[in-house]
Amino acid sequence: MKSSARNRSSRPSTGPAGIPAFRSGLLGLGLLALSGCGLGETVGGLVGTAGPAEGEAGHVRGFLGAAVADEPRAALVARDVLSAGGTAADAAVAAGFAMAVTLPSRSGLGAGGACLVYDRGRNQTEAVLFPAVRPAQARGDRPAAVPMLARGLFALHTRNPRRPFEELMAPAEQLARFGATTSRALAQDLAAVAGPLSADPGARAIFAGPGGQPLREGERLVQPDLGSTLAALRTAGVGDLYQGALARRLEQVSPRIGGGLTLEDTRPAIPTMGVPLQMTVGNDVLSFLPVPADGGLAGAAAFRALQGGAGVDAAAQQGLATAMAWRQRGGDPAALLAGAPGAAFGAPQLPASSSLVTLDREGNAVSCAFSLNNLFGTGRVLPQMGFLLAAAPDVGRVEPPLLAAALAHNTSLRAFRYAGAASGQAAAPIALALPAARHLLNGTPLADAVASVPEPGRANAIACGRYLPGSAAQCAAATDPRGAGLAVMGTP
Repeated sequence: MKSSARNRSSRPSTGPAGIPAFRSGLLGLGLLALSGCGLGETVGGLVGTAGPAEGEAGHVRGFLGAAVADEPRAALVARDVLSAGGTAADAAVAAGFAMAVTLPSRSGLGAGGACLVYDRGRNQTEAVLFPAVRPAQARGDRPAAVPMLARGLFALHTRNPRRPFEELMAPAEQLARFGATTSRALAQDLAAVAGPLSADPGARAIFAGPGGQPLREGERLVQPDLGSTLAALRTAGVGDLYQGALARRLEQVSPRIGGGLTLEDTRPAIPTMGVPLQMTVGNDVLSFLPVPADGGLAGAAAFRALQGGAGVDAAAQQGLATAMAWRQRGGDPAALLAGAPGAAFGAPQLPASSSLVTLDREGNAVSCAFSLNNLFGTGRVLPQMGFLLAAAPDVGRVEPPLLAAALAHNTSLRAFRYAGAASGQAAAPIALALPAARHLLNGTPLADAVASVPEPGRANAIACGRYLPGSAAQCAAATDPRGAGLAVMGTP
């Protein structure tokens, strides 16, 4: 058994390595070397009978799957869930909550997002949509969006669960309560907005060091109020944030930070399931997030342009033009793809986002994108609750993000082929489309394809050249080496 974890990519190779592990209810991100196993190229992963029980890291022996995220600790949490016997959906849920703690500049309980889920049992890909939208009435001097991450991740969990939802929340709670190391990703975001963010006492208490300077890479990030909120969600259920005691507390404290959310805003806010935008690529079906996650529409238009021979810049413009046309005029996304405008509209300033991708040993996969609609959302931390609210989109100069994710599967083989997600403001769609096109159409090695996206785009991807189930030796995971993410894979 061996495992690899690299910032650039993760591929099967020879030689032993450690596997980060934790008991699912408790977080202990030490390294645990799994006992040896005899698994050839055929995927399936042997489940130990004398080793750790299901729900404990090390339960699965052999190929575990893979996880890639914009923040390293989130990728490690996802990998531990896979090692404990969880599905790709389980791993994505755990990583999503973890990233809400470790990358609160781009995600969090106040954020929204969208995911694609490939369920091999149903042999289909579907979309889970939970964007952080503007309430019916925007209030305060920092109008806030309705927080959607908790309900969105709960909806994601219902698609293909194996581990209990509350178990998947535990790592994030422990990271918040007892502290996490500030990653390079978060440190860079803190340095970019240190001045405005420090104006809020709540944010300054969390994100500033003893001397008042923003936390630097490697320093400890402790969020006790967020830990308490996550504990309440874990024990009372995520609905408590929308119509229970936590919802009433949110209604009470959000006006103090200029957010002005009410129970009337949060109670009816639920995720929706959607049919992805799909196209045929060889023998595979390539799915993109559907609107209102219009980064998927833009990514699909950019991919189609690349498929037709357009250059990277022209494809990027084509993608943006299609998304902006939908925002301005609405209409049928399929019709926009078929007759997309040739020149881009003037794209507005678009918000930051983050992404993650997971794959389990059975060939189930998830790709997700999240956003606070602004770097650090409204820039003010909710008193007693410990998290930032997303900025309300379509208010002032705040635009909705281009949430970008794609996933390819083969319906005849009932098998996974490729999953990708991307960030980078206006560059997110081309950062999604270009690696998919170069890998799926041209056979470019995954790590090279992911590293080829134009600035400021960043991509995460997992691919299996001979499908999964199939040859695990043909699977690879990669994150852009210019970013601060991590790709991890457990391999035979």
